[in-house]
Amino acid sequence: MTARTQRAWGLIVWAALAFLCAATGCSGSGSQPAAPTPAAPAELTLDLGGSVTMKMVLIPAGKFLMGEGEDRHEVTLSKPFYMGITEVTQAQYEAVMGTNPSYFKGATNPVETVFWNDAAEFCKKLSEKTRQTFRLPTEAEWEYACRAGTQTAFSFGDDPSALGDYAWHNWHKGNSELMTHPVGQKKPNAWGLYDMHGNVWEWCADWIGEYPKGPVTDPSGPATGSGARVLRGGAWSSDDPGRFRCAFRLNYDPSLRLNRDGFRCARTLP
Repeated sequence: MTARTQRAWGLIVWAALAFLCAATGCSGSGSQPAAPTPAAPAELTLDLGGSVTMKMVLIPAGKFLMGEGEDRHEVTLSKPFYMGITEVTQAQYEAVMGTNPSYFKGATNPVETVFWNDAAEFCKKLSEKTRQTFRLPTEAEWEYACRAGTQTAFSFGDDPSALGDYAWHNWHKGNSELMTHPVGQKKPNAWGLYDMHGNVWEWCADWIGEYPKGPVTDPSGPATGSGARVLRGGAWSSDDPGRFRCAFRLNYDPSLRLNRDGFRCARTLP
């Protein structure tokens, strides 16, 4: 057998072993490991057409304490996912849906006056447009992303006096002037997400329900609902600083269209 033939047979054997390991898993010092999965990029930019883009950031898998007080419980998110760095804007919504229902007009302002089904339909059409899987974030994913590794009341600490640096709000000497504002103008949290506090409330995927009593992995809320979906984050109209807390839960009829309600997208990794 020539050296060239030996190399060829060696490559064939290596490929067969690699395939077997990938299919069944391998152990032992003599095994050939499968090729590593390429790392997902830290940021993602989607082209929605007409010079409109949407930026997303990779949120790592991990554990955190969700909720407050007696409701606090350990949550494990077993897989990383992408989250929009801002709320969906009117320009982005119109590029995908062809309409703009917002009361406060502005291409870079968050889309609002959308009920839950509008937000879910946007994610569906965005998925079809890009051939990727977009959806509303679960309530657990939203709080985890908002906290960005913290366990304080807000992503920036416990003192609400700093709220104006991170949020458009109507508390105390409010800065919102009772309207929405262009996204991304305030400070982001530690994971690069803007407007997680304030501007508009954000629809989550979940029906409202009681939290589990013990640790859970990848929770998605109740399988069926009692007529109310979860919103998070506070809005331009909110005049109570407590409503901007990472753990605060708002819920109401998903068929309501209010000019304080919007959303942001999550993307599932393949």
